[in-house]
Amino acid sequence: MRVDVLHGPNLNLLGEREPAIYGKLTLPEIDSRLVAIGKELSCDVRTFQSNHEGALIDYLHATRRLTDAYILNPAGYTHTSVALRDAVIAVAKPAIEVHLSNTEAREAFRHKSLLADVVMGRIQGLGAQGYEWALRALIAHLYAERNA
Repeated sequence: MRVDVLHGPNLNLLGEREPAIYGKLTLPEIDSRLVAIGKELSCDVRTFQSNHEGALIDYLHATRRLTDAYILNPAGYTHTSVALRDAVIAVAKPAIEVHLSNTEAREAFRHKSLLADVVMGRIQGLGAQGYEWALRALIAHLYAERNA
């Protein structure tokens, strides 16, 4: 079983970028934790971060036959990228959208997710823990699908 985690723009600066909003953990710390949880649960976790919309789309396309599910933190592309939305639809894999902050409690332009209706769920406002819960939820979903 494999789950891929995609991190969007500016998430490479976690730990130093607005820690009051995004927390003090760095992206490598978050990724290491996800990989460790994956190993505990017999799941291969792969992570990828890009500040470029096309690179995120290319990654989805390239991994569509290799992975079973995705965790997506599209960051700013959440609210702007129809192309990323279309790529999520095209790969046709279970996906959970994750945001470190509660986008509903922030600026009005952050209240609309272009991915919300094409992912199986969303976790937001719970910091890095949200990624862990998304991973556990996807693994449970994949096991349930295989045993149905």
